[in-house]
Amino acid sequence: MSGTSLDPRVEQALELYDMKRHDEALALLDRRLAEAPDDRRAWTTRARCLTGLDRHEEGLDAADQALKLEPEFADGHFMRGFALRRLSRLPEAALAQREAIRLAPDRWGPRTQLAEMLIFVGTKEEALQHALEAVRLEPDVVDTWHTMYKVAPFSGRHDLVDEAIRQLLRIDPADQLAVSVVTEREARKPGTSAARAADLYAGALAVAPESGWLRSDLDRAVYRMLRGTRWLALLCLVMAAVTVGVFPTGGEAKELPVHPGTRLWALALMAVVWGFGAWRRYRRLRTGARLTVLSLVRRSFWPRVVLGQATWATLCALLIVALPWSGRTVPQVLFWLALVPNLLSITHDRDKV
Repeated sequence: MSGTSLDPRVEQALELYDMKRHDEALALLDRRLAEAPDDRRAWTTRARCLTGLDRHEEGLDAADQALKLEPEFADGHFMRGFALRRLSRLPEAALAQREAIRLAPDRWGPRTQLAEMLIFVGTKEEALQHALEAVRLEPDVVDTWHTMYKVAPFSGRHDLVDEAIRQLLRIDPADQLAVSVVTEREARKPGTSAARAADLYAGALAVAPESGWLRSDLDRAVYRMLRGTRWLALLCLVMAAVTVGVFPTGGEAKELPVHPGTRLWALALMAVVWGFGAWRRYRRLRTGARLTVLSLVRRSFWPRVVLGQATWATLCALLIVALPWSGRTVPQVLFWLALVPNLLSITHDRDKV
């Protein structure tokens, strides 16, 4: 960019752009350009705001207008390439960023844009070179390390992927990408329970609350927890069936009705199963994870199905044990009514959230 100072309205528009108040920034720029239509910086700032509003064709026109005023204006080529990339015109966008780099080789922005596009329209080696140069030029900006994270895997440089995550957390401990990646790695370690994963995702969301990636992962972990409650319910169902002797084996059948003490003991064991297997675990979750359990059940169909099946199986188990049955027909019917719906869906609803 030229050494001349920015007009105050262009400067204010850039501040509004950083706050994502694009419409207000455009209003300021329109007033500036009405007075000074030859202000190339106002045109490139207008291009930024328009692309921020997904009005990419208009953004491209604004960048072209800046280049008509000064054909060797680096920021004009940068914004032209930026808009072209959003329009999926990658070869033209790459050429525009190359021109921006030629005119301003010490700027990191064109290099990050070019590096990310060269994965698709160039070579992986050149993409990595530009990513490395970008972080050399500006090692304390998250955007340069975001680019490194995207580009390095294509060259097999997983060491640079890990370095990008470390640097992102150094610059901004709440960086959404870095927090998401670190949390995902921890949550996917072998042996990590659904409750532990839900806690990890809830903790990460407290740091990066705008991350849709983390929110989706938290939903999936909570769904895994809810699916686990069906196994608790089926365990209770088996305990009830064994207590009452619903299906006699070896020609021996328990005398009915079963002694009240035996049935009370079975009920106590079922309470222990749910107390330690579900309630205690639920109470120990982070607040964010507990709220997600309630939210997910309200807004999604399959979590309601899973919870309903677990509740139904537990209710049938309670009926089998709690009542003093004198015959086995009704307990057998209750057993199958509880078991069959769970078996029909338990292998098919794994990835419904």
